Amino acid sequence: MYYEIYGQGKPLVLIHGGGSTIQTNFGKIIPLLARNRKVIAVELEAHGRTNSRNTDLTFEQDADDVAELLKNLNIGKADFFGFSNGGTTALQIAIRHHEIVNKIILGSALAKRNGVPDWFWGFMENARLENMPALLKAGYKEAAADTNGLQLMHDKDAKRMINFKDISDEQIKSIKTPALIIIADKDIITPEHAIEMHRLIDNSELAIIPGEHGEYIGEITTIKPDFKESDLIVTIIERFLDKK
Repeated sequence: MYYEIYGQGKPLVLIHGGGSTIQTNFGKIIPLLARNRKVIAVELEAHGRTNSRNTDLTFEQDADDVAELLKNLNIGKADFFGFSNGGTTALQIAIRHHEIVNKIILGSALAKRNGVPDWFWGFMENARLENMPALLKAGYKEAAADTNGLQLMHDKDAKRMINFKDISDEQIKSIKTPALIIIADKDIITPEHAIEMHRLIDNSELAIIPGEHGEYIGEITTIKPDFKESDLIVTIIERFLDKK
């Protein structure tokens, strides 16, 4: 499993979304977060520089992989920030490996199929590599040792979403670690879904940020000519993580 470490301080693990790499998701926000923390950014199975098993991708396996990485790094507890599919992985880490979690930040995370508009599922069933955003394809090719893995990553990600099953209310309610739930007001994830998760996780906060999916972290496909670092949600993240 490929990972990068930046900065010093309390560990914060960054978990990217589907079809992405460390840099395409977090390249803009890492330098800001690493001013005050040790940032550990991972690339999940079949993504970027991490190779693939001969099995389907699951969020549960990704969660177990991240937990194993921390064990190998001798990190007993960390904060976790997952974006999009990485947010669903962060949910599974909090459910399956709660003993290693201080706090979790769920950025545009999906827990139930009704958390996205109906069109999303038809879009995933008809997903084709040629329709994948060019910047994400370029980001993969820049990172991966074997660029032939791009089709495999795309197909495995699409299949995982087509087969996505709801995380039960009981599992979500089992999360007792402090959680910050973030979505954008023009996100793929619906506000109703974010509010439902907020109600299910006792010790949670909710932030709805103006913008589109990933814009609040400077995800590469959202960068506009007038981009400013001050538009990113670093202050919100740090305030949540620093709260006693």
